[in-house]
Amino acid sequence: MKTAFILAAALAVTSVATAQKLVIKGSDTLGAKLVPMMAEEFKVRKPGISFEIAAEGSTTGIAAITDGTAHIGMSSRRAKATEMSAASAKGVTLKPTIAAFDGIAVIVNEKNPLKSLTARQVERIFTGDINDWAAVGGTPGRISIYTRNTSSGTYSDFKELAMKRRDYAGSSQKMAGNEQIASEVAKNPNGIGYVGLAYMNTPGTRVIAIDGHQPTKEAILAKEYPYARPTFFYTNGEPSGEAAEFIEFALSDEGQAIVERVGFVPVR
Repeated sequence: MKTAFILAAALAVTSVATAQKLVIKGSDTLGAKLVPMMAEEFKVRKPGISFEIAAEGSTTGIAAITDGTAHIGMSSRRAKATEMSAASAKGVTLKPTIAAFDGIAVIVNEKNPLKSLTARQVERIFTGDINDWAAVGGTPGRISIYTRNTSSGTYSDFKELAMKRRDYAGSSQKMAGNEQIASEVAKNPNGIGYVGLAYMNTPGTRVIAIDGHQPTKEAILAKEYPYARPTFFYTNGEPSGEAAEFIEFALSDEGQAIVERVGFVPVR
């Protein structure tokens, strides 16, 4: 009996020692839904592996690779020149791998009668030049703007794609994630915000067409929708070990089927 107990204890220690943890940090756009779903599927194929997933914004993902605190950094934007330089100074090479294509959907409350806006109107709303719905043909009422916080890649990308790099309106309210933006817009008849494709069907909200184009798979691939972008997995140089296996799975037919199921556009 004693021998059996010692053997069981030894096996338990061996199991813990061989268990692997894959640390993935960064983008909420990728990390709130897509990557956790991929992780669950990956664990079925590789028993014993565990995941630590922290979705706190693209900036944190890139910083985690630079600091060596994550195996994979999720980002909904490309690394900035300053981030590349900071990484290089620490001997880190930021290598991007496109994980999926995304579109930034502009959403309003379902009670809002507007069906479309021009790109110029979107720019003027989010910069604060237009602050009442009546100015764009809607029901009179002060516009409530919801954006991501400054660590978000979507915050930066929307500023680049939709606002000509102009500053957000001072009255805009910063949210931690896509789900929070969608939730606030769903509660506020005068609300407007933006979310990734995986979050654009939130009850109580409706997607606005931009210059006549909805953020469909076809419009994104054809580059007709103006707020389309790739999303990335960042690693320190060529990934290895479990990180390489996970990225390979993410890009496989099975992984890209999850991409499409969640609502993003597959890489191929």
